[in-house]
Amino acid sequence: MNITLDLQNAAENFSTPAESAFSRWLSAALEGRRSEAEVSIRLVDAPESQELNAQYRGKDKPTNVLSFPFEAPPGIPESEINHLLGDLVICAPIIQQEAQQQDKPEENHWAHMVIHGTLHLLGYDHLTDEEAVIMEQLEREILATLAIPDPYLTDH
Repeated sequence: MNITLDLQNAAENFSTPAESAFSRWLSAALEGRRSEAEVSIRLVDAPESQELNAQYRGKDKPTNVLSFPFEAPPGIPESEINHLLGDLVICAPIIQQEAQQQDKPEENHWAHMVIHGTLHLLGYDHLTDEEAVIMEQLEREILATLAIPDPYLTDH
C-alpha cells in the first residue's frame, strides 16, 4: 500500500497524537479499499473548525471532523489524480471534550475520527439509517483491527 499523509498541526496548544499514529489509522481505514492514496489531515482549534463548518455545512459551531473529498478540475484525466483522496479537518478540543464526555481514551477517539473521516472521503455516509448501519459497522471492523473497542457501545 502506498499512502501519503500530509499532517498539518494548527492546534499547537493542544496535545495531539504522533504522526505515526495518524498514518497507522489512515492505513487501517484504507486497507482493502485503496492501494494508493494521498490524504491531508489538518488539526485545528475550535474557531477554525467553526469557521469551516459554517462555510461548508451551514452549521455555525465547531465539529469533530470535516471531510473534503478531492474533486478534480475538468479536463484532468482520472488516471493522473485517482490517488488524491481528499482532506480531513479534525478539531483537537472537540476530540478531547468528546472523549471525556464519552468516557473513552482520547487516542481511541482520535483513531475513530480519522477512520470516520476517511470513510467519508471514500464515499460512505450516514444520512439515512441504512447508510449509518453500513458505515458504523465498517468503523467497528476497522477499529477492531487496531484493538480499539466499539465506539458506539455506551454504559451511560
